[in-house]
Amino acid sequence: MYIGPYHINPPLLLAPMAGITDQPFRMLCRSLGAGLAASEMTTANPRLWNTPKSRARMDLRGEPAPIAVQIAGADPTLLAAAARHHVQQGAQIIDINMGCPAKKVCNVWAGSALLQDESLVARILKAVVGAVNAPVTLKIRTGWDRQHHNARRIAHLAEDCGIAALAIHGRTRADRYQGRAEYDTIAEVKATVQIPVIANGDIDSPEKALEVLRYTAADALMIGRAAQGRPWIFREIEHFFTQGELLPEPTPAAISTILLQHLDALYRFYGTDRGIRIARKHLGWYAGNRVQNATFRSAVNHAESSSEQWRLTRDYFASLETRLPFAA
Repeated sequence: MYIGPYHINPPLLLAPMAGITDQPFRMLCRSLGAGLAASEMTTANPRLWNTPKSRARMDLRGEPAPIAVQIAGADPTLLAAAARHHVQQGAQIIDINMGCPAKKVCNVWAGSALLQDESLVARILKAVVGAVNAPVTLKIRTGWDRQHHNARRIAHLAEDCGIAALAIHGRTRADRYQGRAEYDTIAEVKATVQIPVIANGDIDSPEKALEVLRYTAADALMIGRAAQGRPWIFREIEHFFTQGELLPEPTPAAISTILLQHLDALYRFYGTDRGIRIARKHLGWYAGNRVQNATFRSAVNHAESSSEQWRLTRDYFASLETRLPFAA
């Protein structure tokens, strides 16, 4: 799949997720098989760009090409200016968020709230596409609620406005993340537009990835929550697609190597104090339902230094490898 001049290979994308897909996680997923990993959602309001959170989200140093930045807002002029700013800072692809279901985003008429106003959607798309000499992509849901599925109309607007690729999460805004994603709408959109379509929602295994790809005929897949604590899912899916077989589950030692690399990156990127705090959620996801999970999570959540948190993590996965008790 191509987005503008950029070959996305493999056609597996990490979904932008606020508070999760920071630079350390994006780069880790890219190293483990993701073909593209866009930034966390960044606000189009320049007055908020100098907060520590925004500066971290907008840091693109050292990222592999193509570099994609997701922007969010409701003002076409501000979104166009934000797109220009990010391209000047090194972004090669601009993604517009019209899929976030969070109340604080929808309450300011951004994210998936925009799906209620198709004329505003068109003005935003035209403004952003016209503002930058870079491909612009769009992320949407199937509609505002189950009575208002308008993904097909939005898709045609996107195509007419010059959007380079369209990602669709198979739920409405009202569904948030409840229930099961549906792929009929994605398949319908794919059958009626010429631009690349990316399927998203509940893709949590190589087998499910193949099922969704075949059912929707999508050009690529986007994976979000299933990559939390399992960033190697991209490598697993690519191997299944190309070799026709499942990779064996990674050993505790292999997971430990990946996780310790992730921790080191978090400490470098955020500094030790903030890095320790941000690492906690990732550590919980990596531990999952493994034995002694509660003991491990309690220990790493109370670690007072990065070296202690790192050591506890190493020792926990070493205990899983040797099947010996974990001593916090």
